[in-house]
Amino acid sequence: MPASDYIRSMQYPIHTMTELKPGVWSMVIACPDIANAAVCGQFVHLMPQGNFTLRRPISICEIDRNAGTLRVVFGVRGKGTAQLATLRAGDTVDMLGPLGHGFTLPDADTPVILIGGGIGTPPMLPLAQYFGKSAVVISGFRNADAVILQEDFAAAGCKTILCTDDGSAGNKGLVTVPLAEEITARKPALICACGPIPMLSAIAAMAKEQGIPCQVSLEERMGCGVGACLVCACNIYLNDGEIHAAHVCKDGPVFDAERVVWNG
Repeated sequence: MPASDYIRSMQYPIHTMTELKPGVWSMVIACPDIANAAVCGQFVHLMPQGNFTLRRPISICEIDRNAGTLRVVFGVRGKGTAQLATLRAGDTVDMLGPLGHGFTLPDADTPVILIGGGIGTPPMLPLAQYFGKSAVVISGFRNADAVILQEDFAAAGCKTILCTDDGSAGNKGLVTVPLAEEITARKPALICACGPIPMLSAIAAMAKEQGIPCQVSLEERMGCGVGACLVCACNIYLNDGEIHAAHVCKDGPVFDAERVVWNG
């Protein structure tokens, strides 16, 4: 059964709950069935306990099929994620997943560049663990206080490059600067990225100019997670050049960068 065809919702036990930075949490969930079905780039929907009607979509940060666990990393952005942040190891969480269309990956020894911006960084970790030393990981954050997961990327064997807007950690400036340098040094066979739309748009333009395939994971607010509502609608190009209204949750969140209508 293809991973995208397997969707299950139930209460799963939380194995560990760790605050990586103030307001940024790492949750490891024991869910052998979902861990076995999940692929890089997919997400899960978590339902906060209490008076909430909508689930919160959170990207999968790590897949451990041997242990039967998934790891998610999320920032507290509102009441729902604040409630999720009160959970602790031993509690259970209502999870729906795995959801969405993930990355289409070549062989693990293929040279790739992985780029994450802010809370778009966690989806890059499963890719880093898959490609290992074949990957260059470029991460961008506002400042040193927001930096996460750099030790995890290094542990995966990747070359890591850190950028911050204010220069308080790593290189000062945008991720596109080291991206251009890495492309010049060794042209990758694939670029994968997740983060703010302006960042993704700039990366997509550079990839197209250099003739490098590029896959991007779009971050949008999602209601149902299965394509039934219109909350996460986005425009993509079809093969004939026509513009089509797609859903980030169902048709994505990963898209071929050249199919995304970046200006509308």
